[in-house]
Amino acid sequence: MFNISSPLNHLIVYYDEILGNIAPRFQIMAKKESKPSSLDFPFGKVNYMWTLIGLAIIFIGFLLMVGGGSEEPSVWDPAIFSDMRIKVAPTLVMIGFVIEVYAIMKKAKD
Repeated sequence: MFNISSPLNHLIVYYDEILGNIAPRFQIMAKKESKPSSLDFPFGKVNYMWTLIGLAIIFIGFLLMVGGGSEEPSVWDPAIFSDMRIKVAPTLVMIGFVIEVYAIMKKAKD
């Protein structure tokens, strides 16, 4: 629920002997600093698992795009246009990014 804690919540009324009237004075109560029993992470264990899976798929996609160069610059190598490099690998990278978005947006179970 909603809880407001301020010095106004701790109003203490004192009797002012000099003036002979009741004068309100404020007393700030010392708050006890309690250490949390466990660390509070922004995501749950499942979210971090999905994040690692997404990063692994992105990494695999970039590895599949690597290579295809020729040692001789004057020789044409058609391997740079293979289906693996222009279709499969970019698709894996995009799937990895979608998994990353899912990992961030997934509600952690408490």
